[in-house]
Amino acid sequence: MADAPVAVVTGGNRGIGLEVCRQLAALGHVVVLTARDAAKARSAAGRLGVDHHRLDVTEDASVAALVDHVTTRHGRLDVLVNNAAIHYDTWQRASSADLGVVREAMETNFYGPWRTVLGLLPLLRAARRARVVNVSSEAASLASMGGGTPAYGTSKAALNALTLTLAAELPGMKVNAVCPGWVATDMGGPGGRPVARGAASVVWAATLPDDGPTGGFFRDGKRVPW
Repeated sequence: MADAPVAVVTGGNRGIGLEVCRQLAALGHVVVLTARDAAKARSAAGRLGVDHHRLDVTEDASVAALVDHVTTRHGRLDVLVNNAAIHYDTWQRASSADLGVVREAMETNFYGPWRTVLGLLPLLRAARRARVVNVSSEAASLASMGGGTPAYGTSKAALNALTLTLAAELPGMKVNAVCPGWVATDMGGPGGRPVARGAASVVWAATLPDDGPTGGFFRDGKRVPW
């Protein structure tokens, strides 16, 4: 396993994140499953047989502890999947939003991935084929955005902007945003497509070949309008 790519997945204890961990492990990646709750991270990782670490993406110290763990235990990082997210706020409208909820969403859904990238960037820069995947949503597409879910939609739109900026500044790696689609998870609710299919979109971007795209927004390997 010395040459196996190492992948960190945030929000990996359930839903899409857990399935991404499962699929990457099946492809031979050394997976570090992270979650805000240490016990949940340990339990989920135990079921998959992968590594784990506590990570609260809103805390600088928590990101620094993860960096130390990955550096000490694995000595490298090839893939970062920024999946952790909160507040799919179907109960809100922008015209009457609770800005406290919006701030919380921005802290986790936008600043969290940014903070995590900054912490892990030295390891990613050292990788030969680094991949960064920001799990986004079509709710963030300005081309189709309408009313509703203001905290979630605007925070993911900001994440898309960060994706473009990082891709332009980091030409040596692939940085993309992925919409997994409406998936039947705790956040998405019942009725969506299978979790495995949504996760496969993320895994596609995490395992792109050297001639694959960067700075794009994708679902099922096809471009989504910004």
